[in-house]
Amino acid sequence: MAELTALLTSEGLRLLDALDPVESTADVARTVSRLRKAGHSPELVSAVVGQARLRVRARAKFGDFAERMLFTRSGLEQATRLAVAARHAGRLRDAGIGSVADLGCGIGGDALGFAALGIRVHAIDADEVTAAIAAYNLAPFGDAVTVRQELAEETDLAGVDAVWLDPARRTSGHSETARVRPEDYSPPLDWAFDLAGRIPTGIKLGPGLDRAMIPEDVEAQWVSADGSTVELVLWSGTLAREGVRRAALVMRGDAAWEPTSPADAADEPVRPLGAFVHEPDGAVIRARLIGDVARSLEAGMLADQIAYLTSDAELTSPFVSSFRVREVLPAEPRALSRALRERGIGRLEIKKRGVDIDPAAFRTALKLRGDGSATLILTRLGSKRLAILADRVPV
Repeated sequence: MAELTALLTSEGLRLLDALDPVESTADVARTVSRLRKAGHSPELVSAVVGQARLRVRARAKFGDFAERMLFTRSGLEQATRLAVAARHAGRLRDAGIGSVADLGCGIGGDALGFAALGIRVHAIDADEVTAAIAAYNLAPFGDAVTVRQELAEETDLAGVDAVWLDPARRTSGHSETARVRPEDYSPPLDWAFDLAGRIPTGIKLGPGLDRAMIPEDVEAQWVSADGSTVELVLWSGTLAREGVRRAALVMRGDAAWEPTSPADAADEPVRPLGAFVHEPDGAVIRARLIGDVARSLEAGMLADQIAYLTSDAELTSPFVSSFRVREVLPAEPRALSRALRERGIGRLEIKKRGVDIDPAAFRTALKLRGDGSATLILTRLGSKRLAILADRVPV
């Protein structure tokens, strides 16, 4: 709070905006030394340099908007990417939502998306520092956004059309935090699910949430962005789409694709290894829509209960990463190591499903040598291990 107080002054903000990007540890040291020599207080220097460093890291989530925002380290880690927040906001707008209570707003990532589409936002966070930073980040929207420090459970929801809820899933703090169990979320999931039964609600959760905890009457949407599965959103009321209970939103840059289903999809039958192996996107796997994707691509399962597909035809799809099979190699580490050295493969991407190995330790044990590169897919057929040497197909 001392650093934030020093930063939220005209001197502090001018100093921050005047800094060149702080990209490296060396940049940090040089900038701290220069600002201290100029007579600035330790608290102000620490705050300004820390924010400059976080703005660099925030580009991946917020693009150019990061240059006018403030962050905490944990707040940035947990913030929704701006492109994903825009998708959330679009759903609220399309459902006719005019005002939303953003409970657990964090640094304001989702609220930025809501407000940008003309939705009035009542942003709430239980933490004093986080609420102050959210207020700064959302200030350009003027009276269309209000920010308060308050517990979600104590917020008056009279007059709002919907709720966006991001329960705290980590221990409190602004730098190092640790994940907590679902039963320790704040506000509790039971409270969140009860709220979702009374008012249209979107609940942002981790993508690995135990599926047994998902209520039957909500739409569960897993989201991946640029190859990373980033979140699960549970939608209720008018925010849930008719007949949709499972969805996988796959985003690549500004483009997006989304298979949906009224239930988990049945897998396709297992078929022999073809010329290509395909790994479904993480959101597709989490949503259990692998079978629907396989049918749309005319591919089959490589093995029962394992998320690899195979086909004889090359496929281009946003829902899978594809690999052209070179050959099947011995799965025993010594024989595999010898085979890879004979083929001059010194750079190896290791993919694995259904086998209990540490890819980093396994790569070390292979003692790779050579200028070639490849992908090694380790999986199993029944009780038998399978080692497939392949090349990643460019997107």
